[in-house]
Amino acid sequence: MSGGSYDYLFIAEDLFDRYHTIEAMRDRLAELGHVGAAADTQRVLDGLDQAKSQAKSLSEVWRAVEWLDSGDSGEDQVAEAVAARQTNQPR
Repeated sequence: MSGGSYDYLFIAEDLFDRYHTIEAMRDRLAELGHVGAAADTQRVLDGLDQAKSQAKSLSEVWRAVEWLDSGDSGEDQVAEAVAARQTNQPR
């Protein structure tokens, strides 16, 4: 079976399972009148949004490394995934 050495890290959605809980905390802090803490919590969410975008752009690279380390592919596939990501990056 392919992958597994990094617990399928390339499936980026799994990294952000608690996003909705953090949103609920932000909303509750705002309800309680703790505007500063709610704003700081929003900044955490903004950071997660940015991190999710980055993780998504790295998913093919991460998969290639995971499969390499699992013995299912070679270093060439990692290099190809990195090159493809660089080609698709906005300039």
